[in-house]
Amino acid sequence: MDLSLLRTFLAAYRSGSLTAAARQLDLSQPTVTAQMKSLEKQLGLQLFRRLPRGIAPTSVADELAVEIAPHVDALSAIAERGLSQHTPFPRPMHLGGPAELIGTRVLPALAPLIDEGLRLRITLGLADELLTGLSEGRFDLVVSTVRPRGRNISATPLTDEEFVLVAAPSWAERIDTALLLNDGASALRSVPVISYAEDMPLIRRFWRTVFQTRPSASPAVVVPDLRAVLNAVVAGAGMTVLPTYLCSEELASGALVKLLDVETAPLNTLFLAVRPAAKENAAVAAVRSLLLMQARLW
Repeated sequence: MDLSLLRTFLAAYRSGSLTAAARQLDLSQPTVTAQMKSLEKQLGLQLFRRLPRGIAPTSVADELAVEIAPHVDALSAIAERGLSQHTPFPRPMHLGGPAELIGTRVLPALAPLIDEGLRLRITLGLADELLTGLSEGRFDLVVSTVRPRGRNISATPLTDEEFVLVAAPSWAERIDTALLLNDGASALRSVPVISYAEDMPLIRRFWRTVFQTRPSASPAVVVPDLRAVLNAVVAGAGMTVLPTYLCSEELASGALVKLLDVETAPLNTLFLAVRPAAKENAAVAAVRSLLLMQARLW
């Protein structure tokens, strides 16, 4: 069955008029009439009753419309999207990354392009899973917390995360600052540790870099979201290590306190990953360029 007949039928069914359907589809009314007669002949059933003004669908038409409408609409949307080359963003952009950075930095940075028509579909998750999805074609871009490997992924440094050891003022007041400066981690043994993972990756990185040792305590709280970790520490649950971009407002307001100022803070480089062929896509290039520019301010 010709798809154009179904598209014309749906336009006539929804508008209740062959004339209105003809205008909508940029066809002549005799063409629309002929197409409806052809469709009725193929089905062997009557679709519309002619009225003095317009048409009335039969129960056969009602059933057919319910069956085909989602599919015809979807195919029409795909066809129109492909023809709309004047728009810089002809389809949704699929972007993956860590929840905290996507929410606090990436989405605000892309707001100007969203205003220009960019549509985003975001997937939040761990770097390894997202990079696998990128290589398999499920994503256009991925913000990765680890350096991507492999020839089928091109990665550009996006920004550096700087990590800071923080706690609420109520805990900071209880810590012996002199002992912390002289003996390091031993001054923190009584402070509960709040982590986003059982193996405490950020805390381990900070301990290795600053104290040249591994943390001896197990986490008091494990919650797989750094924003939840932040809120728990602000509430006085204990101490943690966070990227500065996530807790800068709390540090400025005094809701959090740096427990230790270090000359060389632990860093982690974030990467913007893309498949090499996708870099030539104008929409991907626009998103990538804006993120790289905005990241200089992070």
